[in-house]
Amino acid sequence: MFTGIVEELGEIVAKESLADAARFTVRGPLVTSDAKHGDSIAVNGVCLTVVDVLDGDSFTADVMQETLDRSSLGQLTLGSSVNLERAAALNSRLGGHLVQGHVDATGAVVSRTPSENWTVVRISLPAEISRYVVEKGSITVDGVSLTVSDLGGEPGGEWFEISLIPTTLSLTTLGTAEPGTLVNLEVDVIAKYVERLQNAR
Repeated sequence: MFTGIVEELGEIVAKESLADAARFTVRGPLVTSDAKHGDSIAVNGVCLTVVDVLDGDSFTADVMQETLDRSSLGQLTLGSSVNLERAAALNSRLGGHLVQGHVDATGAVVSRTPSENWTVVRISLPAEISRYVVEKGSITVDGVSLTVSDLGGEPGGEWFEISLIPTTLSLTTLGTAEPGTLVNLEVDVIAKYVERLQNAR
């Protein structure tokens, strides 16, 4: 479980393609400082398991083909920047919202509208998750806990907007995500539980 508060920008320093998977080596001194085999670290919002810790500043993780197909991790290359967060500790504040690290769908950055104090980013909203997204609700974009500031579009062409403050722009990959960039989306899991309970009735 995570909170969607990115701890550091990491870098993909190696990628090994396997028969039905890939092994990534990710440099992230902060998240690796206390990591050990079996720990969970979110990489662009995808919960990955640490396989090995290397030199105290990098870790390796195996990513199965399904995850590569259902997230943007398959597009990562050497030198790609990634958002990193260690699993949440129960004795600390919950700064964002409950994030599982399970990607529901991917969207694409549609546009960026900068202003003096923030930047509004519009992202395409896939039809299969649009019913879970509400204005002023929480959504995770590439592992970043954000508030939906606006919704719009027509069925098959829906979008949502997020407003990014300078801190988010400078400390996450969203600061440089240009139109066309694929991003991982995770909706608030509470909405899915509510739907399930309603359907059961």
